[in-house]
Amino acid sequence: MSARGKARRRALDILFEAELRSEDPLKILAERVERQEPPVNEYTSAIVEGVARHHARIDELITTYAEGWTLDRMPAVDRNLLRGGTYELLWMPDVPEGVVISEWVHLAGELSTDESPQFVNGLLARFKQLKPSLTL
Repeated sequence: MSARGKARRRALDILFEAELRSEDPLKILAERVERQEPPVNEYTSAIVEGVARHHARIDELITTYAEGWTLDRMPAVDRNLLRGGTYELLWMPDVPEGVVISEWVHLAGELSTDESPQFVNGLLARFKQLKPSLTL
């Protein structure tokens, strides 16, 4: 797994843990940075901080475009995969969009249900398509 792939996985772990503990992901991030076990790199921090900063808009987009699914019905890991992927896709223009989608779909295949990779791929691909028209 690439360095950024590991960073995405670590960001997902932090976002998922924060949701399960009903805590601010920035608090969980700060704890991990302080402990440095395992080390938290800058890319992980950028994703977690970006998701926290744009959380309301990200969830609004997911809710709007996830046909037939509410946020509450989605598995928690899928919600957080989509949050991380949406942030990286829409607010981190230095990363190729195809790489972003591929990496988050790969994580969905490793960590979620059999249907999750297709679901994550479809929604992130839709955001890629709509990106020029979305108000961020």
